Amino acid sequence: MAVFYDVFNGDADGLCALHQLRLAEPRASVLVTGVKRDIALVERVEAGAGDELTVLDVSLARNAQALAKQLARGATCRYFDHHDPGEIPAHPNFKAYIDTSPDVCTSLIVNRYLDGRWRAWAVVAAFGDNLESAALAAASPLGMAPDRLALLRELGACLNYNAYGDSVEDLNYHPADLYHTLSRYTDPFEFVTGEPVFDVLKSARADDMYRAEEIKPERVTGRCAIYVLPDAAWSRRVSGSFSNRLATEHPQRASAVLTRKTDGYTVSLRTPRGAGTSAVDIARQFATGGGRHGAAGIDHLPEQDLGQFISTLRAAFA
Repeated sequence: MAVFYDVFNGDADGLCALHQLRLAEPRASVLVTGVKRDIALVERVEAGAGDELTVLDVSLARNAQALAKQLARGATCRYFDHHDPGEIPAHPNFKAYIDTSPDVCTSLIVNRYLDGRWRAWAVVAAFGDNLESAALAAASPLGMAPDRLALLRELGACLNYNAYGDSVEDLNYHPADLYHTLSRYTDPFEFVTGEPVFDVLKSARADDMYRAEEIKPERVTGRCAIYVLPDAAWSRRVSGSFSNRLATEHPQRASAVLTRKTDGYTVSLRTPRGAGTSAVDIARQFATGGGRHGAAGIDHLPEQDLGQFISTLRAAFA
């Protein structure tokens, strides 16, 4: 009997992309997920002939070798993503739905694939990915009042917040558990108004954001700012939400949020829309960097590379 694997990023985009698909195509599956930066997920699958993988919101470039092994074993795969894929394999058992446009997230790709059947969840994901204009455009056919859009915006932010941490122990909920809770709701407003998990995430995010907003920038110019958060679980949880807040409040400025680790930093980077240098252009100059046009990260920036990172950022946004 075939085994179905759902491999997905644990953030709002990955969660809502999978949720839309399973609302449209219900089936039991093995869930493979983790924290936001845990994207080498396909290698955790041991698929065989006739098994099927659905992969959502994790870089194909980072999973190419593992994917090739799954296909060689006779598995089939659908791949939905919005990150730079590198070389897309040509294989009869592989189908890619990839769009790297800066105003697209994986859930919007899935929404397109499903002809808008569960559009509200795609709106939640776009808000969670800090794609405000894309979220509002996707929401337009729904004709929602501003207060209802605000609820979807907050839900997206809370789901995204839950994915940030060095390990699942940093998180409020394991992303697989959060997905199981989410999967019980066809309507995001029912989740917001009736699910205690949402209240926990909302409260925890507010507490962590309060701490982050007390931090003053280490360096700031008219075009870029660098913040350094301490080595603490709350810092790791809030780094993405804080980066998105900075991007919203300072849309013409690049913002880098560095979270201290014992041997360096984790970096969340946001760059202005339409900037000549994208966030991922900068992040990829460092060994563990990746992401997309407006939002990228570096999983591990060694202490000795901090000066190079600052110089690179300031040169790009002089």
